[in-house]
Amino acid sequence: MKAIIVEDEFLAQEELRYLVEKHSHLDIVATFDDGLDVLRYLQTHEVDVVFLDINIPSLDGVLLAQSISKFSRKPAIIFITAYKEHAVEAFELEAFDYILKPYHEQRIVTMLQKLEANRPLTQDALSTPGARSNHTVNLIKDERIIVTDINNLYYAVAQEKVTRVYTRREVYTMPMAITEFCARLQEDVFFRCHRSYAVNRDKIREIVPWFNNTYLLRLNDLDFEVPVSRGKVKAFRLMMGL
Repeated sequence: MKAIIVEDEFLAQEELRYLVEKHSHLDIVATFDDGLDVLRYLQTHEVDVVFLDINIPSLDGVLLAQSISKFSRKPAIIFITAYKEHAVEAFELEAFDYILKPYHEQRIVTMLQKLEANRPLTQDALSTPGARSNHTVNLIKDERIIVTDINNLYYAVAQEKVTRVYTRREVYTMPMAITEFCARLQEDVFFRCHRSYAVNRDKIREIVPWFNNTYLLRLNDLDFEVPVSRGKVKAFRLMMGL
């Protein structure tokens, strides 16, 4: 895979190059310290990965990422920054990861392993707007972006302007309505069973009849029941073959 580094601090640029070359097979084909130079380069060259600092001259990293997101073939963007407060913006731009400076070698290693494991995501799969792949979704945890297999999701709950997403052991708070969150997932796997709930059909352990011909869903591994609303009963029965 081909990669570029966009970083206006020479020592930080060299440190990142060293760590990437030490722990991966990525081919770093160019380095830049100016956002406009990157945009010009990407108009005539294709790369798979962009390591992108946010505070760079001419065109800052967020604006540059917005421009890259409009490409028909989008590279994976990994933000590198000393500031935590841009994590939500990075998530909204479908960034692959968000690395804080100063660099920690193990954090870089983890990111590179994840990048290699999701290698198809850095190629044609990234041309699909709003989704990283049919099988993964970006989640936010402690100012980090976690690329998560949707098979690890159990259910989601709408809470005002955010959505709480539950795996077996973790809870993620997503800065979006549940409708937008569900739009990022496969409908045949993650089902919107209620105005305020969505559930992974593969995690359903028991379907319990409830009042007004609705259901409560008991899930594997978790002591929680997800409701199915009356308006969703027909679609749910059809999906589950009831």
